[in-house]
Amino acid sequence: LGQPVAYTDHERQLIATHEAGHAVAAYRVGKHRKLEVLSIIKRRAALGLLAHSDAEERFTKTKTELEGTLKIMLAGMAAEELFFGESGTGPSSDLTAATTLAAQMVGAFGMGTSLVSFEAVQNGPHTAPNIVAKVLSNEQGREEVETLLREHKRDVRTLLQEDRDLVGALRDALIEHEELLGEEILAVLAEAESSRPPAEVPG
Repeated sequence: LGQPVAYTDHERQLIATHEAGHAVAAYRVGKHRKLEVLSIIKRRAALGLLAHSDAEERFTKTKTELEGTLKIMLAGMAAEELFFGESGTGPSSDLTAATTLAAQMVGAFGMGTSLVSFEAVQNGPHTAPNIVAKVLSNEQGREEVETLLREHKRDVRTLLQEDRDLVGALRDALIEHEELLGEEILAVLAEAESSRPPAEVPG
């Protein structure tokens, strides 16, 4: 349930930009994602949210799909940096989720430079209780997680720079309405895209 709070004008701008960044990234890289809710209404610890899901029931994910998920997770931070020059405390939970996923990719899914599964470790120096702790306690594993996070944050920042107008359109719509549902999100994006000047044809 939503918890009505009085954000400052700056906070509304920041939170709306953050969530718009997530949404534009999901729109661009989440080819099989369904955008459901985009909101700047506080719910528990979350100051805003993007709810999105698979367009159809899925039980497996490819490496490319997981990399897209990382970009979506890191897009809020990238949008804050792009529009405000720095990020605040908002991306904290995003970084937790992204670190967890990157550690799983490296240490459990065989998507890093090694096929060794850290889940196989039962006794020894890296017997932490969960996969994230096992991977991050290993120097190479930690470096690979860091590389994954930095590369995908860089890539999604480039994407959002190219779609800065889409982020701005969703931000403004969120500030006005506080919450957008599926078709409303897509309508804002479609209108922003249709307002772009036609691409120049090399002569």
